[in-house]
Amino acid sequence: MAIEVFAPAKINLTLHVTGQRPDGYHLLDSLVVFADIGDTIRVVPAAALSLEIDGPEAVGLAAEPDNLVLRAARLLAPEQGAAITLTKRLPVASGIGGGSADAAATLRALAQLRGVALPAPEQVLALGADVPGCLGSAPVRMRGIGERLDPVPPLPAMDIVLVNPRVAVSTPTVFKSLATRDNPPMQPVLPHWQDLSDFTGWLDRQRNDLTAPAIVQQPVIADVLTALRDVGALFAAMSGSGATCFGLFPPGAMPDRTYPTLSLRHPDWWIAQGKIL
Repeated sequence: MAIEVFAPAKINLTLHVTGQRPDGYHLLDSLVVFADIGDTIRVVPAAALSLEIDGPEAVGLAAEPDNLVLRAARLLAPEQGAAITLTKRLPVASGIGGGSADAAATLRALAQLRGVALPAPEQVLALGADVPGCLGSAPVRMRGIGERLDPVPPLPAMDIVLVNPRVAVSTPTVFKSLATRDNPPMQPVLPHWQDLSDFTGWLDRQRNDLTAPAIVQQPVIADVLTALRDVGALFAAMSGSGATCFGLFPPGAMPDRTYPTLSLRHPDWWIAQGKIL
């Protein structure tokens, strides 16, 4: 029996850096959503644990013992085998939680395969701060270092375009470059948004505190944000520590030329369009 699970891209619609713990971990307040753009995990029973990686973004990603997929499999059942295939469609280390989404999808697939319960969010935090949120793959407010997950008011339907300019951003350098680390969080209680216009207007008043230092490191990120606005995005911002940026569009209103226009103008960029789950 084979089990296949989708690993959706994680997008930080907001990312407020609100402090830093004595151990160096930064404290965040982030509104996180997931898109119908992502990787796939496929698992089948096997005597030993193994990992194969294919897909258009597999180049440069090795099935090494410290791969998050294998670490997730060992966390769930250290002594049990499985043959795992990761089909990689999301760029590696690009600010949209690809590795964390893959780890969470592995946990879901193996739990289904073996008929066991998923581990609690606090148990998977050792795999990465984004993994607890990726387990649910639903809109969530993520606080602390990723361990505090709170539901959010219903979001309006929206389409999304993801763009990565194929540059590497050093997350440690971005955090080290922050001018301040004790910035204001989002409001204590998130509003109930009336429609997409209300929601994107609220997003305009929020922040991703990592954007400015990421642009200093890779100025092309500013070009990506301009390109998304030029094709009609109601709101455009960077996700995580970059370099992937996103544009939000009304559902069904994203013109068919959006993807061709961006890809013709910027053939070296990774571009994908879809819907917010």
